[in-house]
Parts: sequence; structure tokens; C-alpha cells
Amino acid sequence: MSPPEPTPPDVAAGPPTCADPPLRADARRNREKLVAVARAAFAAADGTIALEAIAREAGVGIGTLYRHFPTREALVEAVYAAELDDVATSAPALLAEFPPEVALRAWMDRYAAFVATKRGMIDTLRTGWASGRIATATTRDRLSAAIATILAEGRRTGSLRADVTAEDVTTMLLGVFLSTAASNTPEQTARQLNLVLDALRPAAAGSPQPRTTPDASDR
Repeated sequence: MSPPEPTPPDVAAGPPTCADPPLRADARRNREKLVAVARAAFAAADGTIALEAIAREAGVGIGTLYRHFPTREALVEAVYAAELDDVATSAPALLAEFPPEVALRAWMDRYAAFVATKRGMIDTLRTGWASGRIATATTRDRLSAAIATILAEGRRTGSLRADVTAEDVTTMLLGVFLSTAASNTPEQTARQLNLVLDALRPAAAGSPQPRTTPDASDR
């Protein structure tokens, strides 16, 4: 069990506003290090992570952490935003490097890492969702938009099915992550993601097309 967190220094709470001066280079580096360390810590977490441990790993004092993130919630929300940005904006770079089907599988791995990080801070995130500070609808929309980008290229090249929507894929991925949450076994998650990708490949020429409704032989 983690020791109680110290009372934060007397700093102003809340996100920066447009009136706030830009961070100095050293302050910006400290903030980026804190977010990076927190991302790794939350992804590997099997319980509550002490903020002192995050500050120590980042090479800063606890006072520096609180100056950037006055509360645990503020740090968690910054990590969540950084993870979401990485996943939501990664599709073009992946498509520039890989064929669409390979890019989609690589994107799934990034999404899986995002989900793993969320598990380490889920209690705090639930509070943010309940209060409306974190919009779940926006999260799903951004993820679906990234998938749609890859699917469109896959349709163009013929490497991914043309009759699947981004929302279909999002729903399948959510099913994978929900079903593997209890075991938290990367190998099992990877197998299921491979099956999702197989389902998104177009049928080979001459192969029977999948039926969408049952016929008499199914009864």
C-alpha cells in the first residue's frame, strides 16, 4: 500500500489559461519528463502509484511535480491526453511507413498500450468522466477517425475490406480489450488482435463470401 501523499505546496489549481506565460525551456522539459514517467508507471501499475515515486524517477522534487500538476487528477488527465494524442494522430505516419493492413495492426498495438495505461489510472479517470472534464464521446470519435484513415487507404489498395466501417472496428477492439482485461495477458490480446485483422482482410478470389443472415442449414 502506498504511503499517503504529502500536502501539495500552495499552488494554483486548474489547467493553464491563455493568460499564463509560456513555460521556460527547463520547466517544459520537467513537465515532459513527468508525463513520460507517469505514462510508463501507469501502464505497468498493479495498484496506486505514489506521486513521490514519479517525481523521483523523473529526477525532480515533489514540489516541482505539484507546480505542474497540483493534484493527482491533473497529472492523470495530462497523461490521458498525451496517450490519446499519440494514438489518434499516429495513422498518417504509420501509413507512410507500412502497407495499410500492417499499419492497422501496428495502430492496434498502440491502442492496446493506451488501454493498458488507462487501467493504471482508471479510478481517477472515472472521476474525470463523471465530472465531464474528460469527454468519452470525443475519445471514441478521435479513435474512430484514425481507424477510418487507415481503412480508406486499405480500400484504395484492396488490402482491407470495403464493407467495414471504422465504428465496426472500434467496437471489435473494445470487445477484445474488455474480454482480456481480467487476465491482462499481452499474448492473448495479440492473438485476438490478429483475428480482428484477419476478419478485415478481403476474401480471396473464388472464396465464398461471408453470409450476413442465417439460412436453413444453420437451423
